[in-house]
Amino acid sequence: MPIEITMPALSPTMETGTLAKWLVKAGDTVKAGDIIAEIETDKATMEVEAVDEGTITELLVAEGTDEVPVGRAIAILVEEGEDASAAPAAKAAPVATPSPGEGKGDSAPAERGEGATLPETKLNGAPPGPNPPASRPPSRGEGDRIKASPLARRLAQAKGIDLSGLKGSGPNGRIVKADLVQTGTVPATAPKPTQAEPVEARTAPVHGAPEGVPVEAVKLSNMRKTIARRLAESKQTVPHFYLTIDIRLDTLLKLRSELNAALGDEKKLSVNDLIIKAEALALIEVPDANVQFAGDTLYKFGRADISVAVAIPGGLITPVIRGAESKRLSQIAVEMKDLAARARDGKLKPEEFTGGTASLSNLGMFGIKQFGAVINPPQGLILAVGAGEKRPYVVNDAIAIATVMSATGSFDHRAIDGAVGAQFMAAFKRLLENPLSMLA
Repeated sequence: MPIEITMPALSPTMETGTLAKWLVKAGDTVKAGDIIAEIETDKATMEVEAVDEGTITELLVAEGTDEVPVGRAIAILVEEGEDASAAPAAKAAPVATPSPGEGKGDSAPAERGEGATLPETKLNGAPPGPNPPASRPPSRGEGDRIKASPLARRLAQAKGIDLSGLKGSGPNGRIVKADLVQTGTVPATAPKPTQAEPVEARTAPVHGAPEGVPVEAVKLSNMRKTIARRLAESKQTVPHFYLTIDIRLDTLLKLRSELNAALGDEKKLSVNDLIIKAEALALIEVPDANVQFAGDTLYKFGRADISVAVAIPGGLITPVIRGAESKRLSQIAVEMKDLAARARDGKLKPEEFTGGTASLSNLGMFGIKQFGAVINPPQGLILAVGAGEKRPYVVNDAIAIATVMSATGSFDHRAIDGAVGAQFMAAFKRLLENPLSMLA
């Protein structure tokens, strides 16, 4: 029977994706493993493989369609020997228009959030109209999760309404404000309940471009939107404090040169590889810094997984070196080269860029002397390192020229106290200034 190809979940945090490009067309024959589409997620642009052999009979979502929910049918495939003309029309979602009372005055943009249903374009025929309310499925998502618009959830909470007993008239059975109005407990012109605004609503207002200035409006990618949302959330909800320390690198650079002379090109060490190792060892030495705040719980990690920021077109991604404290420097070098190369090509697997107990951001290659990085939630710290540069430095009570690097730790004060942060920074400095200790 015909097979629906659905929008896959390409990362643990992915709820929707952008169908960036089709690599097949209706009538094409594919086999398992063939690349059929490119999907832009909140992390990267990734390729989607066919899992069955057959003929693509219909593409249900047009290239460039944003916010296609995970699990939504995007194409139809029939297996060999089946009659392609007998393939039933796929159920394309109706356009998600606001219900009565949920127009612009009721925060329409919020309706594009969790659980929202986006329009899909059928390439081979017009999209069907919305289903009548009577045929709506129960308003349940995965498991027992109730599907409701953010506005409906806020109103229900304010009025003490149990959503589990309601049927939704919105797209795919989603409960919307109109369904609450029909219960008689919420007036059609009900004011918004006074609750804390979501983080997105507290961001700076959006202004138009100044008049008379040549401008190009560039549509944000899912990755850039996610970066903006997460970092705004981090700065608004995580109490940052910063500690900066200067580190003399001369001994480390000499050791690195000697090690690279003995290693092949494949295992050649960068300064960043040594910094990753030092950060991991410092986290193990100061375990109270290797933590994560979780409401009324504090997670203390027994392993140092370092998320390393890698710049890629359109944003950045943080592949993770897991258990970096126990890996040889040559292992870290080989693994980091591979992860960085595949990150730039959009080839990372979700498990390779999720997790991590602390982060590292290095802008030294751009000549940046010092900076403070924004914590990558839910982690408790991020280390920002600048360039190693020749500076006047006190060596054996005398002024000398030394290669010095400034490093700044950003810490979540809910989980890490100033003294603990200082102990971590001191351990990090000692390890880099005595790099032979990292080889033990």
